[in-house]
Amino acid sequence: MAEEPTSTLTKKNVSAANRTSTKPIKVLNTASRPWRKISRLGHLLTGIFAVGAAWLSVSGWGLVQLMENQTLSTFFQLRGSIIPPENIVILAIDDQSISIPEQYYKTDPQQYAYLESLKSFPFQRSAYAQIIEKLTKAGVRAIALDIVFDLPSSYGTEDDRQFQAALQKYGSKVTLAALYENFETHQGTFIQLTLPHEAFQTGTVSMGTVNFPLEIDGKVHRLAREFSPLVANDDLSTANVPSFDEAVLATAQIDYPQPKGDRIHFWGGEGTFQTIPLWYVLDPNNWDTYLEQGKFFQDKIVLIGATAKLANDYHPVAIIPTPEKMSGVEIHANAIATLITGKAIAPAINNPLLRSLFVLILVSGTSLIITRSNRGTTRVFSSIGLASIWGGVSYFSFVYGQLIFPTAIPMIAIVFSGLSYLGTEVAKEKLRTRRLIDIFHRYKTSPVVQEIISQQDDLQDLLDQRDLAVSGKILAGRYKIIKVLGSGGFSETYIAEDIQRPGNPHCVVKQLKPANTQSQGIELARRLFNSEAQILEKLGTHSQIPQLLAYFEQDEEFYLIQEYIIGHCLSQELQSNQGIIEIAVIEIVRELLHILIFLHENGVIHRDIKPTNIIRRHSDQKLVLIDFGAVKEVTITPPQDSEQNPFTIGIGTKGYAPSEQCFGRPQYNSDVYAVGMIGIKALTGITPHELHRDDQGELLWSNKALASHAFIRILTKMVVDDTKERYFSAFEALKDIDELVNSQNSNYSASQNYLSLDSSELPTKLW
Repeated sequence: MAEEPTSTLTKKNVSAANRTSTKPIKVLNTASRPWRKISRLGHLLTGIFAVGAAWLSVSGWGLVQLMENQTLSTFFQLRGSIIPPENIVILAIDDQSISIPEQYYKTDPQQYAYLESLKSFPFQRSAYAQIIEKLTKAGVRAIALDIVFDLPSSYGTEDDRQFQAALQKYGSKVTLAALYENFETHQGTFIQLTLPHEAFQTGTVSMGTVNFPLEIDGKVHRLAREFSPLVANDDLSTANVPSFDEAVLATAQIDYPQPKGDRIHFWGGEGTFQTIPLWYVLDPNNWDTYLEQGKFFQDKIVLIGATAKLANDYHPVAIIPTPEKMSGVEIHANAIATLITGKAIAPAINNPLLRSLFVLILVSGTSLIITRSNRGTTRVFSSIGLASIWGGVSYFSFVYGQLIFPTAIPMIAIVFSGLSYLGTEVAKEKLRTRRLIDIFHRYKTSPVVQEIISQQDDLQDLLDQRDLAVSGKILAGRYKIIKVLGSGGFSETYIAEDIQRPGNPHCVVKQLKPANTQSQGIELARRLFNSEAQILEKLGTHSQIPQLLAYFEQDEEFYLIQEYIIGHCLSQELQSNQGIIEIAVIEIVRELLHILIFLHENGVIHRDIKPTNIIRRHSDQKLVLIDFGAVKEVTITPPQDSEQNPFTIGIGTKGYAPSEQCFGRPQYNSDVYAVGMIGIKALTGITPHELHRDDQGELLWSNKALASHAFIRILTKMVVDDTKERYFSAFEALKDIDELVNSQNSNYSASQNYLSLDSSELPTKLW
């Protein structure tokens, strides 16, 4: 039988324990049950990640598409540029073509005549007519103009006539561009297909749409043929217009396989395809030398389009990192090459259900591999390694098979599976440490426990740190700490002995730790500390408020020494679902209101009055109000920006704090509200946050209390949500209660009997 994971005990530890006693070991084994639950939580989280990844892979959620598109872009960038097909050439309307060097105009007037049609941009259409004629005679396979000629030429009808004549004569080699455009009307935005001018729709000239669909990442991933279905309409005149790339291949009379996917296989970034400046074709010197009298273009597909920034025909694409872009004509070159070679990128698994099942099996299978190790850190590294392996497999399937597997979501799910196991291991370790510390304090005299702790260095450090806080540290040469009461983000509270007084009486030490340890922060904390101490000194003159005994600064930390009250919390008298008699509740409320009157007369709002902050002192059965830690935010004006920050911080306890206090606007009758809620809790036995409210936000509680109508009315007025309708002061509330008591004929001895309970019958609250 496998051993249960009770702790990190070595065989030496267990042997030492068995030699002495088995009882503590049985206590340690009880921790195995919650550890099993935590381990099962790790498996549960892994299952959730697997199912979630499977669902996300087929959900169509925008974020998922974005992540997978980004993964595909990363694959392109890792792969880099590759050699494209040689039969595709770009005639670029580049910056050089738009601004032809002046030397050509000055040295040879005949040269100027040839280039006059390119003198300004946009070029004369006669220039395109000349280019079409020269390329056709050179034996090109197809000429594709990625330019929309939808309007008459700005150079006159003769310019259009020359272009039209060239199309009529050589149109079987030419493809013109059509464009889907957005149009704004009074009825909204419409998408309409803009075709070439009717004069150019002549002969055997073909047309194709040049739009590419944009993905959720704002990049071009898919072929132009995927755009038309997105804007399909009933316009029969545009129904048969193919994509620009398909039209070019039809003009070139190239048979290509039906693409298996819809994504462009990019060969590289800008300049990957062979690019020739447009003006070279019209320049006799370049035509005869560099272009070999046109033989360079023989049997090639020639794309004419703008690569100059001036044309504004640039788009983000998958292979180029954002914000870089690629010209439209280069995107068409990649798309045409994709169709010719049959390398359109396709999903490896088209069926959504099969894709979901694949991801589920993938993530679940890797999780099984991860669990072969018992260490959380090893599982995390294993998950990262397995996720990287899957990323590599996906990359190679993309590069060599043009197939896309779900990648980003499974990789994240695999890594999260490893992290979930690490999290559960950390939780188990913390639980183990906490249980061992509890056992140490419970059985610290046991030789077995002493043997175990002595061999656990990590536990010894934890215990040493805790012992240091209660090991008799003496503050100000007078107050010896003997017990830790509690701690928070900026303070700790101890019980200490005053070793300079006869009998070493106990006192309460509150240590304040400034959040800002810079010099300015320390100085600000010092001023606030001194002001709070002065307030507590003044309040401590009341017999039912702990007296401030001393305050001092030591090592840039601040200490308050207060009277130690022996008693029990009022919350121990107010049991859940068990109300107490009305006359006892009246006495509690009266006593608290008397304390409030004193506080408010001294300009203090307590802001955290609740049963756990009220002690029934055993010596005289009086109620003592404690914990004035929230007072300073009300009584001390912020040192700067006070006009811009007129409200204090919302401090209080849920149910006992009224709405205005929660919003940082406490008033004196906010404390009255809290005392009223204590009275309701005492009468009904129901905690305040469990009480319901009506449509106006007022509490519904009177039907749950056994009390006189007069007392119910008083408590109801004390807890009205509207501060204007509530008792304005504790004095007003006390006045009504005194009148109620005086008018009643009840026997008050019941209250005295209740208040004279032997203190030994109630648990003692150390404060």
